[in-house]
Amino acid sequence: MNKIELIKAERDGLEIKNELQRFAEEGWESISEDNIQRLKWYGLFLRNPTPGFFMLRVRVPNGFSFSYQVRVLGYIAQTYGNGEIDITTRQQVQLRNLKIENIPNIFNQLEEVGLTTSQTGMDNVRNIMGCPVSGLSPKEKVDSYLLVKMLNEHIVGNPEFSNLPRKFNITLSGCPDDCVHAETQDLALVPAVQEKSGKSVYGFNILLGGKLGSGGYRIATPLDVFLCPEDVVEVCSALILLYRDHGSRDVRNKNRLAFLVEDWGEKKFRSALEERVGRPLTPAGVDLRGNEKSEHIGAYRQKQAFMNYVGLKIPVGRIRAEKLKGLAQLAEKYGNGEIRFSHSNSLVIPNVSDQKLGDMLEESLIKEFTYNPSSILRGLVSCVGSDYCNLAAIETKSMALKVAEQLEGKLPDTMPINMHWSGCPAGCGNHLVADIGLLGKKMRRGNKVIEAVDIYMGGRTGIDPKLAVKVMEDVPCDQLAQVLEFVVPYHTREKMHPIKGKKYYRRRESPMPVQTQKRIQNNILEEIKTSY
Repeated sequence: MNKIELIKAERDGLEIKNELQRFAEEGWESISEDNIQRLKWYGLFLRNPTPGFFMLRVRVPNGFSFSYQVRVLGYIAQTYGNGEIDITTRQQVQLRNLKIENIPNIFNQLEEVGLTTSQTGMDNVRNIMGCPVSGLSPKEKVDSYLLVKMLNEHIVGNPEFSNLPRKFNITLSGCPDDCVHAETQDLALVPAVQEKSGKSVYGFNILLGGKLGSGGYRIATPLDVFLCPEDVVEVCSALILLYRDHGSRDVRNKNRLAFLVEDWGEKKFRSALEERVGRPLTPAGVDLRGNEKSEHIGAYRQKQAFMNYVGLKIPVGRIRAEKLKGLAQLAEKYGNGEIRFSHSNSLVIPNVSDQKLGDMLEESLIKEFTYNPSSILRGLVSCVGSDYCNLAAIETKSMALKVAEQLEGKLPDTMPINMHWSGCPAGCGNHLVADIGLLGKKMRRGNKVIEAVDIYMGGRTGIDPKLAVKVMEDVPCDQLAQVLEFVVPYHTREKMHPIKGKKYYRRRESPMPVQTQKRIQNNILEEIKTSY
């Protein structure tokens, strides 16, 4: 039995909350290593780069929050932390540089506004993702947010779900656009339709066993199951418990659901799930997702009459607390106080009336965190990076912004580019499902150890998913913009993402013979490696 399983066998991780007051009084150095691990059940992470200071992960189901909650998050970040808030690729937020002596008070403040950090780390069902414009999009067939909320309430604080073999990622979305990277999740519910008795019944198909972390990468595969909305909580709960009872608990990088699916196969897994719920399950319906990909950034008409939502890009997801509180104030002034976090390091302010939209778009904060970013900035996503993460090899966020700035104006603005940065193979930046994926690493240049990346291209999720392919290795970060400026124009999305005979509209660039292209790429890399 591995170390973490021994810790879990000794007692449930949820019980550690009862000791927070004692830890606060005695100080962080008094906390045993086992209890440092148990604190992760409540989103508290002691990071090597910041000894004595904790990162706190706050659960935000579907990314839905309200201005009063955002104000509290901002207050905590300013009063107890470093004043920064990170919007993550799981639609939640992270607060940094917190001391253990302040944690009981912080938890009380979060709970007063309906927020929790429970089960945001370790072997739990992590924050449940969904479309950030659920209930708003005219294209949506099923409003999935209520289902996310119900499933979240069933799981959080429930000891039945607090001791899984490894972490468990869920997305549940009725959005026809590819906005939540469904194929990267352990369990994904995607919009689907079935014909029953001459009527169209809208619900979800199940995808199973996706992962982007250690132990290898896997695209989630269909389970051939269709769920009506009323069956979602029951069947998803049964599926999670099936994994709890049968997933491997030996080597931790082989413990994700993907490995149980590979071992059993989808047919056996489906049969076991039917046995668990006590009835046959309906075969999959028609997938309603289209060929479009959207980060929901921009000003868009809602399905509600005379109402709009505005999606704003928060560059690499990092924002000062006072700025986020300012956006919360605008959400109250122009909307209904809602703020929705997106997986793409962005946020949405919904329910802006036609009468107020023009004035809102003239606000200085809206211009700063723009609803109309460049093609480079729009699809820029980054993990936390080495500033705060024990695993990351490079500082991703600042490097991502620097490279993006260097590329601005040098690439065709008509070309959508999703550029995702991951600081390590854990893949928190989802680099393998992006147009351009950048995986951080260290390399030697002469007598120096420098930051570098491997470049991946052509990844996608959706109706025809594909993991990105590595096209270059060991590219120094200080030369990355130069390399990408050359490479990207000859890797249009049309080439990278042909889907069932349909093509994305894109301005054509002059073609270059493949061999010539490869030769020039290799020459560039060789020049970079030998110029220092």
